[in-house]
Amino acid sequence: MLLIITASNGKNLELAQHLASLAAPMDCPTQVLDLTELDLPLYTPQAHAQGTPATVEDLAARFRAADTFFFCAPEYNGSIPPTLTNAVAWLSVNTDDFRELFNTKSVAIATHSGGGGSKLLVALRLMFGHLGCNVIGRELLTSPKRPLNDKSALAILEQLAKA
Repeated sequence: MLLIITASNGKNLELAQHLASLAAPMDCPTQVLDLTELDLPLYTPQAHAQGTPATVEDLAARFRAADTFFFCAPEYNGSIPPTLTNAVAWLSVNTDDFRELFNTKSVAIATHSGGGGSKLLVALRLMFGHLGCNVIGRELLTSPKRPLNDKSALAILEQLAKA
C-alpha cells in the first residue's frame, strides 16, 4: 500500500490528491493522509512520559501498514514544516527502535512551495535517510510558476510501485 502524506491542507494536499489519482490506474492501493487533520499533540519528552496518545497509535498503524510513502510538504523557513516534524517525532518514539516504522521502506518526496522548495527536499532526504528509508533519487518540486509534470510524477509512482 502506498501512503501519500501531506503536511499542509493547501496546495500540497491538492498535489497529494492528484498523485493518488495518477496512481489509481496502476493497481496500487493508495491512501492520502493529511497530517493537519490529526489531533497530534506537540511532542515533548514530558508529553511522551504521559503515554502515547491514541492518535499517535492510529498514525503508527497506518505507517506500519504502508509498503511505501510519498511525502508532500511545503518548505517552512527553509526546512520541514512543523506538522511533519511533530508526526515523525511521535512515530520515532512509538517503539523501542526509532527506525521501525520507516526502515527499508521506499520514500518519494515532493513539494509545492511558494518559495524555492529545494532546501526542504534536501532536509527531507536527510531525515528519511537517517530513519532508514530508501529515498528515491527523483523528486517533485512545484510552485505557482512551475506546475506539476505528470510524466515525472508517473515515473516516480511507477518506481514506488516496483519497490
